[in-house]
Amino acid sequence: MAAMTCSSGDLAQLLGPNVLNSTGAADFICSQFNTVSDNFSATQYAVDNTYLLFSAYLVFSMQLGFAMLCAGSVRAKNTMNIMLTNVLDAAAGGLFYYLFGFAFAFGTPSNGFIGKHNFGLKAFPSINFDYSYFLYQWAFAIAAAGITSGSIAERTQFVAYLIYSSFLTAFVYPVVSHWFWSVDGWASATRTDGDLLFGTGVIDFAGSGVVHMVGGIAGLWGALIEGPRIGRFDHSGKAIALRGHSASLVVLGTFLLWFGWYGFNPGSFTKILSAYPAGGYYGQWSAIGRTAVTTTLAGSTAALTTLFGKRILSGHWNVTDVCNGLLGGFAAITAGCSVVEPWAAIICGFVASLVLIGCNKLAEILKFDDPLEAAQLHGGCGTWGVIFTALFASKKYVREVYPNKPDRPYGLFMGGGGKLLGAHLIQIVVIIGWVSATMGPLFFVLHKLKLLRISSEDEMSGMDMTRHGGFAYIYHDDDDTNKNGIQLRRVEPTSKTPTQNV
Repeated sequence: MAAMTCSSGDLAQLLGPNVLNSTGAADFICSQFNTVSDNFSATQYAVDNTYLLFSAYLVFSMQLGFAMLCAGSVRAKNTMNIMLTNVLDAAAGGLFYYLFGFAFAFGTPSNGFIGKHNFGLKAFPSINFDYSYFLYQWAFAIAAAGITSGSIAERTQFVAYLIYSSFLTAFVYPVVSHWFWSVDGWASATRTDGDLLFGTGVIDFAGSGVVHMVGGIAGLWGALIEGPRIGRFDHSGKAIALRGHSASLVVLGTFLLWFGWYGFNPGSFTKILSAYPAGGYYGQWSAIGRTAVTTTLAGSTAALTTLFGKRILSGHWNVTDVCNGLLGGFAAITAGCSVVEPWAAIICGFVASLVLIGCNKLAEILKFDDPLEAAQLHGGCGTWGVIFTALFASKKYVREVYPNKPDRPYGLFMGGGGKLLGAHLIQIVVIIGWVSATMGPLFFVLHKLKLLRISSEDEMSGMDMTRHGGFAYIYHDDDDTNKNGIQLRRVEPTSKTPTQNV
């Protein structure tokens, strides 16, 4: 909204000589006008900050979704452990992102690699940032840490969770977000000095690369260095399904994540009360609505594609697979949700489902064990989302959402040339390189210090009993002699894939 000004000198001339004390009248009118203008400006700040705070609350609610999804995807004997790690991600992430993370990500002015101001929110609020912006970015940081926790579930020491989560939210993730989201970042599409990578910068609007690839690749290294869970593969190398104990919790967590994604993607505009040059009914509020639609279509298409794809491959209608497919579609559309047409989002979701199915098959062949498919889902589908944006970004929407460069290149398939694709391929390479160079050595050192994986005895017994003082549920197996109370009977479906309960 453009600032309104009033000049008493100019207004006095317009009032003319017939008005007694025209200068005094002009001063009074201008003072009232400036008061109204200030109120309009304050109202705009209030509306935009309220919108951003509400979006931050939605993104934070995704932590509950992660917790439910993780709990349902592991065996009952490890439920308390995985729930505690989700609480830890939020709590440790809150402290370390406040002390270091936000400054490394958005502390400006800075260089292209890392921020260097606003440690501990010093000099807050300012013309650049208010507290709502910190809260929103913190919710993103802990989402990346939550992704990694799923990959190393059911076999990781609690101290390792504390160390990796703190390091990821304080340093690894903030540096990546600085590169692509800060106004000083070397590959940012919003870089203020005009020196954009390939004349465009990277359009990763809500973080298919910045959030999902970072979390997924970190989880990949953690799971690779730890190795698979006991019983995940038999002596011949054949995969054995270690099924999560509650499909109900998986579905609940998925719907909570779906709900939170409407803060994750549309909320990344950070402001709602902004008019576009076309004026009238069409403004940033329209772009926010379109972003919610593209998010919905991508996730829905991926869910349906996974449903029928897995039915063909396995012969079952599997609700857990459908939930993962849905989330894979969301992870993929996150980069380009604001700059693609709704019909393109359907293509995004369709391919994301195939990417997820393919990555899961490859993981099985390579004997890679990720209980929540987090590395495949967020790493694989996030990578596809970065590429998808470079192919399908619309000229109109790119120039509305990123107005600082009027002739910015857009999607290759939309006639915008290959510069955006080149920038996005560089993003993929540098994220893989950076996370591998930081999180890989960290997990390796923890492994060598015997701080990463629990003992075989603890893993067989379950961490709830050996590490956390008791099970999350009161239940009995069929062979328990104590038959008092409610009995929960384990029933395994008939499947070509052998199953084993450990």
